[in-house]
Amino acid sequence: MLTSNHKEIKFYKSPSGKSPIDEFLDSLSAKEAQKVVWVLSLIEEMETISTKFYKRLSNCDGIIEVRAQIGKNNFRLLGFEDKGTFVILTNGFKKKDQKVPKSEISLAQKRRDEYLSRGDQHE
Repeated sequence: MLTSNHKEIKFYKSPSGKSPIDEFLDSLSAKEAQKVVWVLSLIEEMETISTKFYKRLSNCDGIIEVRAQIGKNNFRLLGFEDKGTFVILTNGFKKKDQKVPKSEISLAQKRRDEYLSRGDQHE
């Protein structure tokens, strides 16, 4: 169990204003998107959250993983915690293997660094 202390979830937006998380959710079926959104609401509302849904990736420099499963399909959203009160989600994908792809972790780290360097975290 991770203590989440009611984190507010925000979606990363690229400098051009695009939201990769919105685009990912739009690519899912209604049922899949509904499950992912349900997991996000758990993270925002629960005092403690099971690592079944939310966990820090080891050796990944503060990257967190939000996990949703629908049948045999596993969906992951990656991101990071900002100031202990926000979870900024940077990218999402359908997980096919046991390991989170290094390319997805690198993308999350790149977007985190870019987000934090902009200094507009609370817009």
